[in-house]
Amino acid sequence: MMNATLDFTTFHNVINNELTSTATSRHGINPATSEPNPEVPVSTQEDLDRAVKAAREAFKRWSTTSFAERRAALAAYADAIEANAALFAQTLTMEQGKPLSQSATEVGMASTWVRGLSAIEIPETVIEESEDKKIIQRYTPIGVAGKIVPAVYTGNTVIVKPSPFTPYCGLKLVELATKFFPPGVVQCLSGDDTLGPMITEHPGIDKISFTGSILTGKRVMASCAKTLKRVTLELGGNDPAIVCDDVDVDAIVPQIGILSYLCSAQICMMIKRLYVHEKIYDEFLEKLVSFVKTLKVGNGMEADTFFGPVQNKVQFEKAKDLFDTIASDNLKTALGGPIDDTTSSGYFIHPTIIDNPPENSRVVQEEPFAPILPVLKWSDEADVIERANAHETGLASSVWSKDMDRATRIARQMQSGSVWVNSHFQVSPNAPFGGHKQSGIGSEWGLTGLLGYCNTQMLWLHKA
Repeated sequence: MMNATLDFTTFHNVINNELTSTATSRHGINPATSEPNPEVPVSTQEDLDRAVKAAREAFKRWSTTSFAERRAALAAYADAIEANAALFAQTLTMEQGKPLSQSATEVGMASTWVRGLSAIEIPETVIEESEDKKIIQRYTPIGVAGKIVPAVYTGNTVIVKPSPFTPYCGLKLVELATKFFPPGVVQCLSGDDTLGPMITEHPGIDKISFTGSILTGKRVMASCAKTLKRVTLELGGNDPAIVCDDVDVDAIVPQIGILSYLCSAQICMMIKRLYVHEKIYDEFLEKLVSFVKTLKVGNGMEADTFFGPVQNKVQFEKAKDLFDTIASDNLKTALGGPIDDTTSSGYFIHPTIIDNPPENSRVVQEEPFAPILPVLKWSDEADVIERANAHETGLASSVWSKDMDRATRIARQMQSGSVWVNSHFQVSPNAPFGGHKQSGIGSEWGLTGLLGYCNTQMLWLHKA
């Protein structure tokens, strides 16, 4: 493997395989310490135009390469990610706040996804064949798109725009990609809040893939409509879990505790609403509280930390506003309570569990993206299914029961893109992932996700 060592002390845009700076820079904030992270570029319209020009030029050649060529380049890229895994993990903890162990897992998943997605075969299907003609359904690249692996593997070129809050790993992932892909194939622009609209409205970009809030997703889609860009949207979820009365409480409490609070609940697929059958409710709640109390809150660089900070001040203030409803709505807490922001320089929130709040309370109706979990009683199966589905979101859900017929019956009625039985947040590069209702449009991962980066073409061959 070629030398793929990266310097993680300075950060640049990547345009046409060149590291570039901008006249203006900005920096993120370490959410555990409130200290400034390194400076990053603030891209302009001119920077974007240069990147788009390079991407469109590179597309002419890259779109004609074979899947085998692309797969080989991606495999080498995955090896290089692994070679730099420790530094990527440290940088991820620095910018996002999650514990180092969770960052290491995420970096490991990145290389797994690179290899897994690029192992999927993109089919050409003979729809009809006769003596005089053959009709083939095939898939061709769209053009300039987002999301490195699915776009590159399907023959597109990519311009990555990382979040202004967490730009560092994204910039380094693309800097690393320059060692394996031709100029213009994979580029990255860092910017402030003005860059996103520039990208979604640019006539030279063909496909946008966005992960974020429902509100921002609607703005992205409206902006993309001006040039009829293809879009894939992976948006918010207020994901329910239904626990039946026949479960082994001691066995599943640790699983549900972890799956409700991983990354301080800042993952769209985490359990956000927990419905527990009334027959086991008291025992389950007591044991859940006891388990969560064992999980350490602290700087992600410290050993054994499970709860790092929330990622930024904006989200911290939103969480504070939601936590204030504990008092204003007279809610009962089984653990935790309102946020005390006077005891730490970081954006730390101690885990909170709300004991059977009203269904219409904000802590139930809103996705918190913070470590607060409403636990609610249920007794009637039809009623709990209706309550679980009565939201504008439909990203993920889970059902927990020893009775597989019962669990499957409930699971098949859940209105979400992913439904797990006796697990939650299990993912695979081979399995499509997407939301129902306002949780998104289209899918990522799997063959379905890859085809979202392709045009469908019908090739009619009339035999001479």
